[in-house]
Amino acid sequence: MSVAEKISRLRKTLLEHNRRYYVEDDPIISDAEYDRLLRDLEELEKRHPELITPDSPTQRVGAAPLKAFGSITHRQPLLSLANAMNEEEIYAFDASVKKGLELETDIDYVAEPKLDGLAVELVYENGYFAYGSTRGDGTTGEDITQNLRTIRAIPLKLRDDLTPPQLLEVRGEVFMNKVDFEKMNTRRLERGEAPFANPRNASAGSLRQLDARITAGRPLRIYCYSKGHITDMAFTSHHEFLAALPRWGFPVNPLIERGRGAEFLVDFFHRMEARRNELPYEIDGVVFKVDSLAQQDQLGVRSRNPRWAIAGKFKAQQVTTVVNDIEVQVGRTGALTPVAKLAPVTVGGVVVSNATLHNQDEIRRKDIRIGDTVLIQRAGDVIPEVVKVITAKRPPNAKVYLLPDDCPVCGHRVSRPEGEVVARCQNMACPAQVKGRIEHFAAKNCLNIEGFGVKLVDQLVEKKLLSDVAGIYELTRAQLAGLERMGEKSAANIIAEIEKSKKTTLARFIFALGIRNVGEHAAKLLEQAFSGDLDRLRRTSFDELIAIPEIGDIMAQSILDFFADASNAGIIDRLLAQGITFKAVLKPESSALAGKTFVFTGSLEKFSRSEAKVMVEKRGARASGSVSSKTDYLVAGPGAGSKLARARELGIRILSEAEFLQMIKNQMSEGAMP
Repeated sequence: MSVAEKISRLRKTLLEHNRRYYVEDDPIISDAEYDRLLRDLEELEKRHPELITPDSPTQRVGAAPLKAFGSITHRQPLLSLANAMNEEEIYAFDASVKKGLELETDIDYVAEPKLDGLAVELVYENGYFAYGSTRGDGTTGEDITQNLRTIRAIPLKLRDDLTPPQLLEVRGEVFMNKVDFEKMNTRRLERGEAPFANPRNASAGSLRQLDARITAGRPLRIYCYSKGHITDMAFTSHHEFLAALPRWGFPVNPLIERGRGAEFLVDFFHRMEARRNELPYEIDGVVFKVDSLAQQDQLGVRSRNPRWAIAGKFKAQQVTTVVNDIEVQVGRTGALTPVAKLAPVTVGGVVVSNATLHNQDEIRRKDIRIGDTVLIQRAGDVIPEVVKVITAKRPPNAKVYLLPDDCPVCGHRVSRPEGEVVARCQNMACPAQVKGRIEHFAAKNCLNIEGFGVKLVDQLVEKKLLSDVAGIYELTRAQLAGLERMGEKSAANIIAEIEKSKKTTLARFIFALGIRNVGEHAAKLLEQAFSGDLDRLRRTSFDELIAIPEIGDIMAQSILDFFADASNAGIIDRLLAQGITFKAVLKPESSALAGKTFVFTGSLEKFSRSEAKVMVEKRGARASGSVSSKTDYLVAGPGAGSKLARARELGIRILSEAEFLQMIKNQMSEGAMP
């Protein structure tokens, strides 16, 4: 099989799995298997960039940052809907439709859940995604094409189960599932970033990022629900159009129903309101549309609202209650999160007694005290949060709350680095953090212990066989073999993997320790700066650290605090005593390129980006992903875009691939700059 055929087959396979996951909600492979297939495709395309196509699943990672969004005028306006707040107004809507159509018989309607997200329009030309935009003012929206391309549920090329028209405009709602939103907010809090208020704000904010790479990292989804302008194809009903969408590869909400008459509308409204909190995503109402497109045309538009559709709005999910106490929860990275213990109250049909307060700054900003009456809101299954304090009801004995100085789980001293909002317990052996730290330590880009996954870690910690990362190397085959779904052979394989992981690099080890603010790249910088000598790193000073390029004050202080902690030092000593050793660090060759910064852009034909990175790092230079005034060279392949333009603006020297390779060759033979 040729490379082109392999690439084509991988693309078709990935697109089919995308469709099964997002359109049919019936995946047949795991996320890990999908990621493996995607990596295989990425590797092939890196070696053969001439075979990359715009509709490839790899082309969703995000393009270069924009300076501003452009605007797009909709061929057909994206109209807003009038609201119905209760049964009476739903009946009134049905009566007005009958009157407008001069009919006495019941009307056919389509009823849909109203997602609480951001409305967008997707435009396809000859079956390929051309561009997309926000709703905007209904007439003109923002061009967010780059960001929409990062959403896996949006097809870049339409399936041909139904021959697509030359021009197809599809409207939909971009949203986040509640569990994905909660995970994202947890990560933001752990990084000291402000949490999003709700999934809708998170979705809207993600789509309005000028850097599409940020959007690509957000868990965005879409359900498509209506048409815009279409050529070469006609539909007679809204329901018929919705049935066509999955055949082209678009996800459509499976809860959409077709029915007749006002009784159907009222029944659907009440059923969706009852199910509101059990759905995986946020809805704030339902939408009713006359099904016949001819009848829609006959009814027409009133000002900016269609006469043939209406939104049935649900009651707000906000109530008042009393803060009885404030307690602290410790997350897997040591982040301390204050939680209000509430007088139990029913919100949206669910009894709640806890509300997140996020951090001490948030408590201070909202002036939340124990004993206060507060307004809370519940966002589906996400833990409720305090909207505001009803100060008029504050009792005279309301108590100001301050986070404790010691971790409530392990008693270890809590730290809050300057400039950060999150207080943390830095004890690696803190029971609240153990599982997360162990999973990270064993991960592929850390100690890379194959088979040491989440389920195994859960069992080991819960059975008290593991309480910190050093304990991994104290496990026996008998202990592992006694676990659920773990036989002698599997246990032996894991013990072998544990033994193999003892020979590692200092960079992997540093990253595996989970030092606050120290990522994979920073770990490599430390490895080079200290020549792979952990003892030297443990004895380092603030001045020595900040002298290392790219190590700033905050990171330096995090490193010092981590190694100064007695509990962390004890775990490191145990790890070393159990035989962990570090491979020798290859010092960069003596080179005039030392200290220089390279950026690579375009489709590189003679080498991959990872190969280029190795070439420059071997010579003491570094590879960066963005062009700035600190960039020394831009290596541009075919298709170079905004990075090339930026480099020209800044007067940065631009090299072709051939010139770059000649520069490397000259360094090898002469040790001098060309």
